[in-house]
Amino acid sequence: MLSNGTGQNKSRREYGFGGSIVEKTKTVSIIIPTLNAEGYLPPLIHALKTQTHVPEEILIVDSESTDQTCAIAKQEQIRVHKVKRSTFDHGGTRNLAAGLTTGDYIFFLSQDALPVNEHYIEEMVKSLEQDQVVMTSARQIARVTAPPIEKLTRRFNYPADSFVRTKADIARLGIKAYFFSDVCSAYRREFFEEMGGFESPILTNEDMLMASRAFGHGYAIGYCAEAKVYHSHKYTLTQQYKRNFDVSVFLQTHKDEIESGSSTGEGIRMVLYIEKELLKKGRIGSMIWCVFDSGAKFLGNRAGKKFASMSQETILKKTSNPGYWKKKFSDQK
Repeated sequence: MLSNGTGQNKSRREYGFGGSIVEKTKTVSIIIPTLNAEGYLPPLIHALKTQTHVPEEILIVDSESTDQTCAIAKQEQIRVHKVKRSTFDHGGTRNLAAGLTTGDYIFFLSQDALPVNEHYIEEMVKSLEQDQVVMTSARQIARVTAPPIEKLTRRFNYPADSFVRTKADIARLGIKAYFFSDVCSAYRREFFEEMGGFESPILTNEDMLMASRAFGHGYAIGYCAEAKVYHSHKYTLTQQYKRNFDVSVFLQTHKDEIESGSSTGEGIRMVLYIEKELLKKGRIGSMIWCVFDSGAKFLGNRAGKKFASMSQETILKKTSNPGYWKKKFSDQK
């Protein structure tokens, strides 16, 4: 049975999945946004139930799934809060979910992110309890079935060593200093509430903007390499274009808060790393695909910089988040 997150620590430790008894000083709430997640939920729920630090509560925020997502959650005694798919917002929906939970630490997990072992929550909590760290994210490892380029991209972006970053690191790292992912993240609730939650509505990268605001208030963000999840995608060229269009629009929109200059240099460095590793393995076909993949990202990024001069019709063709734009255009009428 799940704890309701109330009472003293001594009584709270008696709750959790499977009757586990683990001494804890802070409580953990896990939030999982879902959409047709029936293929992901069973192993994910099992992984969370068998953690060394058992979460006090798990909340699924479902966007009108048409499969067995909600039925699976109910069978596993996981609380579900339903939202309309048309109203989903990367910031607003997560804010809503956070307000429905009580844990001292708020964890966000994507439905397709699977903890590698039973120490995921334990390691994330350790990272979050470091001095001045108010938010931390985990290491993402590509699934075995992921394409070679995706595996190398994850390896480049998610190193094997943990670190803590502050505003002082921006001059050295540029945009990389803000790198953070709500695919697998955790926040101190008191910080989250101090910031008023995520920006909402927001097109994308609510996590990156929160990192910027943490820096602005003198806090630090963490990266916990010891906490690992399997997570990867196989994007088409069109999907890469649209994703990078949105990221570019986001950076243009929030350029006063994210003082990092161009992201092109970091992108080039990653491409060179990937091509070098592919060459070592003789993956010529993948090297060619990497060129096209990188080109789609570059073109999407370049187009996003000019979004302010585009028609509504053009933007809707280029974005991966048409719901955000439709609401924005509607509100402007």
